[in-house]
Amino acid sequence: MNEKKKLVLIDGNSVAYRAFFALHSQLERMKNKNGLHTNALYGFHNMIDSVLTKEKPTHVLVAFDAGNTTFRHSFFDEYKAGRSKTPREFSEQMPYLRELLDGFGIRHYELENFEADDIIGTLATKVDPTIYDVVVISGDRDLTQLAKENVRVDITVKGVSELKGYTTESIYEEMGISPLQIIDMKGLAGDASDNIPGVTKIGEKTALKLLKEYGSVEGIYENIDLLKKSKMKENLINEKETALLSKRLATIDTDSPIKVGVEELSFNGPNMEKLISFYKEMDFNSHLSKLDTAEYDAEQNSQKEAILYTIVTEITESMFNNNMALYVEILGDNYHTSPIFCIGWGDDEHIYVAEPEVVFASDDFKNWAKDSGAQKQVFDAKRTYVALKRQSVDIASIDFDILLASYLLNTKDNSKDLSEVATEHEYYEVSSDESVYGKGAKIAIPEEKTVTYDHIARKIKAIRTLSKQLGENLEKNEQTKLFNEMELPLSIVLAEMELTGVKVNDKRLMEMKEEFAIRLTDIEQRVYELAGEKFNLNSPKQLGVILFEKMGYPVIKKTKTGYSTAVDVLEQLREQAPIVEHILDYRQIAKIQSTYIEGLLKVIDKKTGKIHTRYMQTIAQTGRLSSVDPNLQNIPIRLEEGRKIRQAFVPSHEGWEIFASDYSQIELRVLGHVSDDKLLKEAFIEGQDIHSSTAMRVFGIGSPEEVSSEMRRRAKAVNFGIVYGISDYGLSQNLGISRKEAQQFIDTYFEKYPGVKKYMEDIVREAKDKGFVETLFQRRRYLPEINSRNFNLRSFAERTAINTPIQGSAADIIKIAMIKMDEKLKESTMQATMLLQVHDELIFEAPKEEIEQLRALVAEVMEGAVELSVPLKVDSNSGKSWYEAK
Repeated sequence: MNEKKKLVLIDGNSVAYRAFFALHSQLERMKNKNGLHTNALYGFHNMIDSVLTKEKPTHVLVAFDAGNTTFRHSFFDEYKAGRSKTPREFSEQMPYLRELLDGFGIRHYELENFEADDIIGTLATKVDPTIYDVVVISGDRDLTQLAKENVRVDITVKGVSELKGYTTESIYEEMGISPLQIIDMKGLAGDASDNIPGVTKIGEKTALKLLKEYGSVEGIYENIDLLKKSKMKENLINEKETALLSKRLATIDTDSPIKVGVEELSFNGPNMEKLISFYKEMDFNSHLSKLDTAEYDAEQNSQKEAILYTIVTEITESMFNNNMALYVEILGDNYHTSPIFCIGWGDDEHIYVAEPEVVFASDDFKNWAKDSGAQKQVFDAKRTYVALKRQSVDIASIDFDILLASYLLNTKDNSKDLSEVATEHEYYEVSSDESVYGKGAKIAIPEEKTVTYDHIARKIKAIRTLSKQLGENLEKNEQTKLFNEMELPLSIVLAEMELTGVKVNDKRLMEMKEEFAIRLTDIEQRVYELAGEKFNLNSPKQLGVILFEKMGYPVIKKTKTGYSTAVDVLEQLREQAPIVEHILDYRQIAKIQSTYIEGLLKVIDKKTGKIHTRYMQTIAQTGRLSSVDPNLQNIPIRLEEGRKIRQAFVPSHEGWEIFASDYSQIELRVLGHVSDDKLLKEAFIEGQDIHSSTAMRVFGIGSPEEVSSEMRRRAKAVNFGIVYGISDYGLSQNLGISRKEAQQFIDTYFEKYPGVKKYMEDIVREAKDKGFVETLFQRRRYLPEINSRNFNLRSFAERTAINTPIQGSAADIIKIAMIKMDEKLKESTMQATMLLQVHDELIFEAPKEEIEQLRALVAEVMEGAVELSVPLKVDSNSGKSWYEAK
């Protein structure tokens, strides 16, 4: 793993106020030329400068109070009442604090109805403790309640020049309580500065004594009868509500609805232009003069240091060696259709940049590209492979891909731009593509081409630098094998599949378009008959009036604009409202018509009659592939009209067929393996129908013949629900039963399959300890919310911990199968070609006479892709279209 990052969170109002009074004696002397007082700004600046030097943070935020009223005032009007009026000399400086922070390059944030404490508490609590150490800086000791293993709280002691650090250990040594018990102490003793009342006659010393004995405010009241008769006991009894209110007031909200995430708080150093402007405006001449020191000059020069590269008009063999970075600059997202307008390559000594026509006319470049002995580092191997292949340039021996490596190290990254990936890994020498080319409709090559050349040269340097860094990080994570043997070779397999494309019968799509139009008209007429009038079926507002006013069905949910007619609402009305069935059918078919029929027709290559989907390899955190332009994985198949879309996908040659192979229940088989549950494994080993087998055990039935279709349906829901960590509520919704019944199903399942329950408990425990879970092949998913105090966040993270090793391992297995199938087909004399991957299914095309040979080969490779303690099984079919092959 990388060295831990450091997040510094600063309580802006508190520290600024301390700075103001620390230099109060200099108030009238410290003004700028316009008469603005600057003592708070000066003191705050010095504190920030000192903190940055000492802590060397990777991420920083200064949080401010949004106003005088917070959510705490909603239940206690007198919160913070009685405070003296804020000095005008302080208030006038506050707006300029933000300018100072902009100069330092530090993000600042405030949230309406919440205090800076709540922003800080939320961020400090939610960051992944395995990745971030946190330092909180404030003048308010209330924040010491946030101290924990990875969070230190520094409180100003003398002005802002001296800070005292509080940790879990130091708080216990000093006070004998835990950080969270500080909240209870405030509940008992109160806090005059915030007008938190506390209990009469109980001070900090007494509060600490009570807490050491009873643990919390609630603990005291649970044992109130054990206290000796005294005035203190009497006050505690009489002021119970006040004590609980005080504790509530003192509690920092660690789940406030902030709109800023830690990834947005990267600290990359000062914005010199803004900082210099601020110094001049405030007359901070001593700070301004420091910018002329050698240290600042070196920093500025390093930021502006020119990069050496050669603009090539004629390529020679001497420009290449056996270890270089390569970058193909494409303007636009779709590398199948977007133009290449520049190419760069280089090593640590020399970088070359050339126009595409120069490159593609060069045999020396082509020979180097296809030389299997010449290692090449790239950003996005698949994109590079496809882009060059479009120009008849073969590329071999890509040994490192920055995009894939970054994704494996943190699946939440999902960056597509090299500059984003570079910044994520703390390399700042690359400008974003947007800053060079613009974005949206304004995207264009700069008139001054030198800007582009410099940008590409910097990308080459970044690829070289990051290849070493990310390679070391993969090694530390034990993910080198995953990278070298799965993700990198798979990227080339996917590139070839994208280039091959799949043939689409546009005439059949046009026929379906007409058929669906007739079907939609028929449904419309039926809806109008049931409604008793015509209306715009695509208008949720008009539909709401029909359903809930005219037809009188019960209102389930309202929105700001009227009645909700969302799918979940309509599903609840389905049983009592016959019209709803037709409305749902109409929506589904209309979506199929617009998204798939019309959408597919738009993306058929006119020259080849094929569709070339692009596979996204670095999007899903589970490792699953997804496809775009168009998305062929989301074609709806539950509805017959959706399944019919597959009729248009056909072989590209006469006398050929489409062949499809689908892993059977792969996620449940992986569950059997990872859980090592005896009965679950036994069912798969013996070739039993897993859902009937589960039904027999859950319902206590002796033979498969006694299992009804309804029993099997319920067992299937439980089987797949368990994989996704389903709750009693979720299962009750799926099956239309009570939560009590659903919980009984789950409890009985765990009784019969104790290994599954143990797996779930163990994997959640492991995730809480490590902060991440892994697939069978070391693919990681980090779960920063796994230890959250927020129940919903924690529960979701726990379900994710259970599911990711299962779903992720299933995704890994089909990737391995794809790589091995590609190898086998290339080794053979077969003409069969792999066309598509859709979840657990691989689709091929092959001459009809090869189908049986392909069937045997696919079964051998897919079922033998990996060795589990349960057998893998595939179901295969073939036909004249993808539809017939299912």
